[in-house]
Amino acid sequence: MSARPRGERRLAEFENHRAAMLGLAYQMLGDVGRAEDMVQDAWLRFQRVDGEVDAPRAFLTKTVARLCLNELDSARARREQARGDRLPEPIDLRSRGLASLELLDRVSMAFLVLLQRLTSAERAALLLHDVFDFDHKEVAEILGRSDAACRQLLKRARASLSEGRRSIVVSREEHARMLDAFLRACSAGDRQELMNILADDVVMVADAGSKGGTFGRVRNLSGPLVGARRVSAFLAAATPQGAADLATQTCELNGQPSALVLRGQGVAAVIQLAIADGRVQGIFMQADPERLARIIHQVASGSRRSVSDPS
Repeated sequence: MSARPRGERRLAEFENHRAAMLGLAYQMLGDVGRAEDMVQDAWLRFQRVDGEVDAPRAFLTKTVARLCLNELDSARARREQARGDRLPEPIDLRSRGLASLELLDRVSMAFLVLLQRLTSAERAALLLHDVFDFDHKEVAEILGRSDAACRQLLKRARASLSEGRRSIVVSREEHARMLDAFLRACSAGDRQELMNILADDVVMVADAGSKGGTFGRVRNLSGPLVGARRVSAFLAAATPQGAADLATQTCELNGQPSALVLRGQGVAAVIQLAIADGRVQGIFMQADPERLARIIHQVASGSRRSVSDPS
């Protein structure tokens, strides 16, 4: 059999699993560019395998998982993970070929933030076992740990997620309605209305990047802000000050209704919410230019249609 037909088959096999591999890498790393690098590296390794690969999906999944674990062990990743305000990069699923990805709630910002609370090994164990259906023995082989140790990793990961994830999956209509109510209350500086829509234990995380930033006369938060009274007071005071030259545009990111905060023709921030029981449980404000670069480029190039309208 000629090399060309095998190469074509291998490319077709890789393309068949590319979206799932990118989804895994993005869940592990929270960064689209780095996730794409891991998938590309996995493709190069897949190409170099002699002979046939009996289970391409398993081979690619194991390769991507190991590459991501190595990346998370790097010095840069450790520095980023040490920051309490670090948020994953928002993603337009359609533009990355992930719109048909199963279990879209697993790439919601709320779920990704919960994943980041886990160690890299716990994160890998959870995703490989619960999402990609690897058994404990296979997970142990990938992580280089015993079967019993991997069972404990999975147990701790599930427990950690269950504590923070009461229910982050609501209908698109309810999510859009709550996002609109939140944006209106912020714009008006209406603290009472914010209190009405925020959960008592709401958590707000604002990521302005390594250099920080200001909003009106208020500097960015040094870490997560917890509690409806504190969050509503901050938003009611800060938003009217900083909103004079800003506008908002609703869109769909991470499979859920989201908001672009626009300054002129550029994107200053992305706002995403976690909603459960009719209240806002989490507020995620991504204002790091490095993690907004792809969305900024889409808007600047006039390709707003690729930042999907939730309606």
